[in-house]
Amino acid sequence: MKLTKELEELRNKSAGELQEELVTAKKELFNLRFQNATNQLNNTARITDVRKNIARIQTVITEQLTAK
Repeated sequence: MKLTKELEELRNKSAGELQEELVTAKKELFNLRFQNATNQLNNTARITDVRKNIARIQTVITEQLTAK
């Protein structure tokens, strides 16, 4: 149920908003990887969550481009 709501929120955003969110998620992933490399990261599952979120955002961007 939660995933469906997240997808719906992503689909309602404009291309610019999705690009901003994608950049933010990629920065977060970089920081998480850096923390993991220096053994400062407590929740390593967060890396997987952010990677999946990036994939969702990219999928919605692709859907919007092909729908036009």
